[in-house]
Amino acid sequence: MKRIFNYVLKYKLLLFIPTIAMVCVIAADAVTPYITKLIIDRVIILKEFSILKYLLGIMMVITITKAVIGYVREYLFDVLSAKVNEDIKNDLFNHIQSLQFSYFDNMNTGELMSRIGEDVDNIWRTISFGLRLFVENIFYFLLSSIILFSLNWKLAVACISIMIPIGYIAVKLENTILKSYEEISDQAAVINTTAQENIAGVRLVKAFAREKHEILKFLKMNRTNYDLNMSQARSLAKYYPPIELLTNFSIIIMIIFGGVLVINKSMTIGTLVAFSQYIGNLIWPMRNLGWLTNMLAQNKASSKKVFDIMDTEPSIKTPENASSPESIKGDIEFKDVSFKYNDETVLRDINLKISAGSTVAVMGGTGSGKSTLLHLIGRYYDVSQGEVKVDGINVKEINLNSLRSHMSVIPEDTFLFSDSIEENIKFGKRSASMDEIETACRTACCYDFITEFEEGFDTLVGERGIGLSGGQKQRISIARALVRDASILILDDATSALDMDTEYNLLKNLNERAKQCTTFIIAHRISAVKNADKIIFLENGTILEEGTHDELLKLKGRYYEIYCEQFKDFQSFESEVV
Repeated sequence: MKRIFNYVLKYKLLLFIPTIAMVCVIAADAVTPYITKLIIDRVIILKEFSILKYLLGIMMVITITKAVIGYVREYLFDVLSAKVNEDIKNDLFNHIQSLQFSYFDNMNTGELMSRIGEDVDNIWRTISFGLRLFVENIFYFLLSSIILFSLNWKLAVACISIMIPIGYIAVKLENTILKSYEEISDQAAVINTTAQENIAGVRLVKAFAREKHEILKFLKMNRTNYDLNMSQARSLAKYYPPIELLTNFSIIIMIIFGGVLVINKSMTIGTLVAFSQYIGNLIWPMRNLGWLTNMLAQNKASSKKVFDIMDTEPSIKTPENASSPESIKGDIEFKDVSFKYNDETVLRDINLKISAGSTVAVMGGTGSGKSTLLHLIGRYYDVSQGEVKVDGINVKEINLNSLRSHMSVIPEDTFLFSDSIEENIKFGKRSASMDEIETACRTACCYDFITEFEEGFDTLVGERGIGLSGGQKQRISIARALVRDASILILDDATSALDMDTEYNLLKNLNERAKQCTTFIIAHRISAVKNADKIIFLENGTILEEGTHDELLKLKGRYYEIYCEQFKDFQSFESEVV
């Protein structure tokens, strides 16, 4: 709760004004029963009618004041909670953005969505209503208790003593349901993950006719969620009735004991009526105690999960006094580089020197470390040993934003946002002009098919590019990278969905670009890499072969074997012609 209070205290004025309004409303509620006492004892019993108009006038003023101040209280507390909710969500989202790739390798999207959505909203509900009501109840309880003792201490002791066990019950309730809420929150994340994956992959589910299996899987998870909620409901049902019973007992004691005092003329009937109203102000907080304890326990469970994420320190971040070069040429060096992931060696003893403006192709089998090698350049992962240098500077000594702003990466998993084609391309460079966008699209061989759409660049694409073919999505993602005009360009198997003619034209366009950049191409087809200045063949995390296309063919190693495999039909055709 302390960290939540830190967010609340950022808005001291928004906290101070509604708190004062709340105190005024409580004070008004404390005055009203006393006026009722005066009306009964002095106007009705003693016939002092002259003061009636004053008392009624005071009650009218109190009622109107409560309505106005009550509005201010409710509105400003809601504004405060909305601002805190906004701040927590912003901080959580910003922190998630700062975390390294490896964090997301082990974290489900559905769980993060639950934290930034459901759990932060639980905190918001607590601040907007629960926390304010909790403080309000404390004021009501203390003020009403003081007044009750001033009216008749014997009757006050008799009534309040019955309520003491309610505090014990509330503590037991919190300890019981806190664990339940943690389990419910975890299960909600599991359900969200399952739903998100199935909705995103609905075409795959239908293609394999797996609807029934996925429905049964979701029903099973939802049943677990139901069982957890029922367990929580049983806990609430166990503790709420005793709270109701004890508060009702206090009313019975007040009626019996207070009636006897009135009969014995130890208390006026007006005092007894006022006493009953003050007891109501006392009982209301006590009855809410179980519900508030429930809400605070829910908030505690949600806060823990939210702040656990925010307490996760990024393992990759900009060091102090980091270099922030205004421009990067693109000279890259891997010096004795090794990399481990989850204690498994992925790369070992990598030594490479790449001159600015060179085109480097990286080949190798699945799991050979191709993508990982290039991820080290932008510090998406950090090396376990050795160092990666850009323009002679260790990447660990360069400002992350500066380093990555000079890079364009086309990932293997093509991702497009649910937005227009133009906005997807401008994601690479927000300030890009239409001329720059069109130039990038012509280079990426996507200008023609985009302009054939009825709405052209304003055409909306569905989630993850639904509505476009795999090759169209890849070319748009390439245009997005090219419009950035970065010094380092990485194509991570970014032409796999293209036909050979389109791939040839695209790679030809890249080679003819006016401003050369250091280009890395991960590919499996010889046709995509044969014109590279340097070809690297990885196997089991080490460089098995390195050289130009002609040099590697002469070597007659793994590259040569793949060349023969891919061009065997062409070679057979040549033999037949000869």
